[in-house]
Amino acid sequence: MSDYAELSVLLVDPNQGMRAQLRTMLNQSGITRIDDAVSSGTAIRQIGKKSYDVILCEYDLGSGAGDSGQDGQQLLEDLRHHKLIGPWTIFIMLTAEGVYSKVIGAAELTPTDYVLKPFTVDVLLQRITRAVDKRAVFMPVYQLISFGNLRKAADDCVAAEEKYPRQALDFARLRAELLCTLGEFADAEMAYQAVLLARPIGWAHLGLARCQFAQQKFPEAQQTLDELIEHNPRFMAAYDLLAQTHEAMGQAMTAKKILEDAVAISPHMVRRLRHLGEVAYETGDVGGAEKAFKQVVNKAKYSEFRDPEDHVNLVKALVKKGDANQASGVIRDLERSMRGNANTEACRAIAAGLLLEMTGNKEAAANELTAAVTAVGTSRGLSTGLKIGLVHSCIKNDLDDQASTLMVSLMNDTDSGISMDDAVTVFEKAGRHDLARGMGEQISRQVQELIEDAAQKRASGDLRAAVDTLSGALRKAPGNLALLPAAASAMLKQLDDLGWEGQLGEQCGNLLDRIRRIDPGHPSLETLTTQYSATQRKYGISTTA
Repeated sequence: MSDYAELSVLLVDPNQGMRAQLRTMLNQSGITRIDDAVSSGTAIRQIGKKSYDVILCEYDLGSGAGDSGQDGQQLLEDLRHHKLIGPWTIFIMLTAEGVYSKVIGAAELTPTDYVLKPFTVDVLLQRITRAVDKRAVFMPVYQLISFGNLRKAADDCVAAEEKYPRQALDFARLRAELLCTLGEFADAEMAYQAVLLARPIGWAHLGLARCQFAQQKFPEAQQTLDELIEHNPRFMAAYDLLAQTHEAMGQAMTAKKILEDAVAISPHMVRRLRHLGEVAYETGDVGGAEKAFKQVVNKAKYSEFRDPEDHVNLVKALVKKGDANQASGVIRDLERSMRGNANTEACRAIAAGLLLEMTGNKEAAANELTAAVTAVGTSRGLSTGLKIGLVHSCIKNDLDDQASTLMVSLMNDTDSGISMDDAVTVFEKAGRHDLARGMGEQISRQVQELIEDAAQKRASGDLRAAVDTLSGALRKAPGNLALLPAAASAMLKQLDDLGWEGQLGEQCGNLLDRIRRIDPGHPSLETLTTQYSATQRKYGISTTA
């Protein structure tokens, strides 16, 4: 028998007798480093304090008092989504045969293995042994991932597919996921298609659709997801991405119906309920939004991932409905139940401002919204959507300085996803052309400063730093016609002087295409295009597709 004395194990099961039985089995196998958890919430708290080699989790975690109604699959998805466990953590699901037949193949994120009840100590040890042996095969790649060397990890997966044929499919999947993380969606798409040529697998169909979505191939993504759901109507992650796809195509009502169908099948996933509430609100279904957000607030009550933004969303729906009493109660619950959360004050102030605005107390509303803008500055992790909503509220209440301040901070936050063009558009759509013009002037100054900074770095010979500066600026102003040729020129200088790099060369080509789309007659376009072709020839790069 293998020596597993050093393995640490977490048992997740609400049944005390079953936990005791599992502990005895593990002890008989030489495993003694064992902790218990009685629910998904206690499991998350335990895992937050220490890491485990193995998690043995009962699928049916119950839905009694103090629990969110989550099952073991949803716990696994939460742990992966919030990055509480790494890919090297062994997660074994314990389940009855009837449940297994329903869940197998129906989830994107699957456990390392399943063990069907009833089982013997020999069966349990066999599954643990198999999982530990498999982890040893993958550990070199996992270590590269943990060090942030994703490119080498993806490349090593190719060699591993040949070296370990029994694990070839898992290495192919890992490589495709790494390519997605690297943003190389066209290559990832081909990787998923290669898997699907061999056999139809749910996760590969979903991965293919994700790549199509990322490349804005929305009709193709829709077709891929429709086919996946037709063949596997319980593959829940497909519904979520299909709803996002229809939203991207401007079909919000269809997205809402898809999410409603998904919630009817699987009613406990808080992220899906939250998405349903958002889409319902946007489509004018205030009652549907209220119902969904109430479920989110109630189900998250015992969750380790409670988010005060959920209370704001519920207040928005109640304000839209005109229900001041219920809205006031939700704000009191937020203050009482989420005291100590870093984002509570910002969310409370936003919600209070919405309610006061509805009741006609403009002065008090303005005070709360001003406080909210201040609190947002010290918050952590508030969504971009919430902040944009606060900008709109400030505009409606004539808080121009606060709206502009918040929008500038969003533009300067690289994680917000808000470009300079987006910022101007927000003010234009609100009918505040004066604020849009002022924002545009401020943007022009910032862009010019970045171009001058990059020019100084280029003149001093630091070509990579010049490219980095202009690439960062492009994320904020992707369509700026002063910035685009400056960035393309800097990239070409680096490519010509320091040698051709495939990814940078592709980025440069994309910039030239972008200039061509925006302004086909741009005075710099012909010169830059000629230089691009000359650099390709210099390094023997094919110029034919």
